[in-house]
Amino acid sequence: MKTIIVGGGIMGLSTAWALAKSGQDVELFEQGPLPNPLASSMDEHRLIRHPYGDHTGYARLIDDAFVAWDELWRDLGQRLFAATGTLALTGNGADWALRSAASLASIERPMTRLSLAELPLRFPMLDSKGVEHAFWIDTGGVLFAQDITAALARYLSHQSNVRLHSYTPIRAVDLELGQAVTETGTVHTADTVVVAAGAWVGRLMPASAGKLVPSRQIVIYFRLPDDQRAAWSKGPMLIDKTGEVGLYLVPPMEGRGMKVGDHEFSRSGDPDGSREATPGEMKPLLDRCASLLRGFEQWRIDRLKVCFYTVTDDERFVVEKQGAKGWVMSPCSGHGFKFGALMGKELARTIVSERDPGQHARWAAGLEGDTK
Repeated sequence: MKTIIVGGGIMGLSTAWALAKSGQDVELFEQGPLPNPLASSMDEHRLIRHPYGDHTGYARLIDDAFVAWDELWRDLGQRLFAATGTLALTGNGADWALRSAASLASIERPMTRLSLAELPLRFPMLDSKGVEHAFWIDTGGVLFAQDITAALARYLSHQSNVRLHSYTPIRAVDLELGQAVTETGTVHTADTVVVAAGAWVGRLMPASAGKLVPSRQIVIYFRLPDDQRAAWSKGPMLIDKTGEVGLYLVPPMEGRGMKVGDHEFSRSGDPDGSREATPGEMKPLLDRCASLLRGFEQWRIDRLKVCFYTVTDDERFVVEKQGAKGWVMSPCSGHGFKFGALMGKELARTIVSERDPGQHARWAAGLEGDTK
């Protein structure tokens, strides 16, 4: 049995990993290098956390995601993860942290509520200005994303049943016949074709373009004074939802950068367009940093990064059977990387076992056991 995978980000690579382990033949096509620096998967780090608002289905899946990552670490021979714990904040009437705490309590993963007086005492690098609710949970941490994708690509390159095609754009797919056509016109055929093309999926599959929308997102890396960097290197992952701004902060674990990102979806942009951030795009994020982070006036911008999510209206993943021999795999909406190993493992299991595609789609959408 042979599977073609279109896209060499974390989802495509993880699916190739799991299929190869099950003894299947795999051909993976990536339009650029492997890994591709323009892919959504390619950044220093991504977060994995239990708090999920009232998306209880995804909160439940986090434990399974950790198990899948542990399996991958064993195969790669290295553990590309650092634990941080998770601090969830909300203000200006937003209730994401409250909903997360209620959801996690319902699945016996309780969060600890912190008083606003306690918050700056426990985390002196923070100012409680604008914060109305604060919750802490010991679980969660940092996945070293670009190191993971690079290690996966190296691992797969040594598997006898895997062929990797870098710099090989696919111009068309036929999910009924199980075919992928390269820009040179070469037709590749397989029993199954998985389209995991990230922000470019709408170009290969125009019918999906209205549902899977590219979203240009801003990330800022900072240089900190030595004392602040030392404090933050032992600091928490931070999710701050204060109404107008959705900010996430990744501490500089194991020598990586100090990153702050904007999680408010732009739902616009061209993944092949300019990757230069504008002052207007940065301003809301910088303004919130200035009010939330003590000593922020001493921080200096080290570099800017523009990445692309692929967003659905309800922020749920799309992993759906299409045609007699095809799957569209788009677990993103800005929170997919943490499930990369699990999504690949489970899609491979469904392909090999012919598990019910409808059941798989519901599972991937986080609908099993959800409160919504």
